[in-house]
Amino acid sequence: MKQRVVVIGGGFGGLAAANRLAAKGHQVTLFEKRDKLGGRGYQYEINGFKFDGGPTVMTIPPLFDEIFAAAGKDRRDYFELVPLDPYYRIFSPDGEAFDYRAKEEDALAEVARWSPKDVEGYRKLLTQSERIFDRFYADTDRPYLHLRDMAAIMPPMISLRAFMGAYPFVSRYIKDDFLRRVFSYHPLLIGGSPLTTPAIYMLITKVERKWGVHYALGGTGAVVAGLGRLLEEQGARIHLATEVVEIIVQNRRATGVRLADGTLVEADEVVCNGDVAFAYRHLIPAEQRHVFTNRRIDRMQYSMSLFVIYFGTRRRYLDSKLAHHNVILNHRYKGLLKDIFSHRGLPEDFSLYLHMPTKTDPSIAPEGCESFYVLSPVSTLDSGVNWRTEARPYRDRIMQFLEDNYLPDLQANLVAEHWIDPLHFQNTLNSYRGAAFGLQPSLFQSGALRPHNRSEEFPNLYFVGAGTHPGAGVPAVLSSGKIAAELIDPSPSPD
Repeated sequence: MKQRVVVIGGGFGGLAAANRLAAKGHQVTLFEKRDKLGGRGYQYEINGFKFDGGPTVMTIPPLFDEIFAAAGKDRRDYFELVPLDPYYRIFSPDGEAFDYRAKEEDALAEVARWSPKDVEGYRKLLTQSERIFDRFYADTDRPYLHLRDMAAIMPPMISLRAFMGAYPFVSRYIKDDFLRRVFSYHPLLIGGSPLTTPAIYMLITKVERKWGVHYALGGTGAVVAGLGRLLEEQGARIHLATEVVEIIVQNRRATGVRLADGTLVEADEVVCNGDVAFAYRHLIPAEQRHVFTNRRIDRMQYSMSLFVIYFGTRRRYLDSKLAHHNVILNHRYKGLLKDIFSHRGLPEDFSLYLHMPTKTDPSIAPEGCESFYVLSPVSTLDSGVNWRTEARPYRDRIMQFLEDNYLPDLQANLVAEHWIDPLHFQNTLNSYRGAAFGLQPSLFQSGALRPHNRSEEFPNLYFVGAGTHPGAGVPAVLSSGKIAAELIDPSPSPD
């Protein structure tokens, strides 16, 4: 039976679920708070530059291909993904570069160049990461709705030591301190600390090796636009600049949503792509919630937040030592991570991710210009930092650091700039406490211990996005959309 489905939020999870359900003939209506689709993948356009607001690393193209194939379309007619090599260039505190390469033999050569004694350990690390992938990757595509679903994975979690923190796990195989950081920083891509995020998430390294790291020509915004166009072609209705302020619940079922202008929209099924903690706490009255009480929501562990500067220059920096994706590590590693995840205020130092997409795709900037985005992990709003006064000084420290070490005369050549901070994540993206990735991917907030894709409270309310299973990162969020769509309608898509 075809159903009326309301989707709250036009991020990757919402677009994935909406497209899959529309392909099966359901009546899909999507409401997006902002003026265009994307959620974390929103694309800013400033002075002729296109800046991707959030995710820039694209992996597992088949996850996108499936969505288009379900509608009888070819993803390549909507956007193009191009492989990158190196995947990332990682700079030591002294400015020396390590290229995280695509081919295993190239990666081994880089390890040998940096620390010959760690070549064999790196081989063993790759083997162990592959074992983790082989056992657990399939679980990212299926729902975890009951604690008993966890029983089957506990023995391999123990035997593979996948419960260990990523950094301690890597340290069993790698002895060089810098390489330990290089091979354990991936949890930061999904909002977790490498010190404590379980090594089960090391499957990400195998994901990259199996499918590669890609860039979407035109930026992440091109991917969002392609998914939005596909959704419209399938007859779904998309309402932009339309905020949902309440999920209507009657007799323990979601019956629709109320918009900011008071309009009530009825639904048979509701899919929420909003932050899970925010949605439960602010879209559903407390008296209706028995599982996700305010107390429980407040006690959950949240990811770090981010400070991100988007900037464009009137000159190119092709003679710099930068690659497309760059990670710049500082002298403090464990201490900085503990400061960030323990909400100890705003440290004087930082580690950075620097994105230089015009290295691959000059089309997203005016001719002769360069486009960048630099990201610094910071604490959530629990830290007590007053970002209304601290954002500008923090921006100045980061930009001066980049100018002194990587981009000469940077600030004299700026022609476009915008930044976001934890207040943006809270007030614009409705992220609880300004947590950029929702819940931390901790051992006790994974699988069935994470908020479920089908609500534990209301049987026809579904969650997609970073805060639910399987977690943050574009592939996981796309998988959450697949899980929710198949829970609503498990029938195969028409050919």
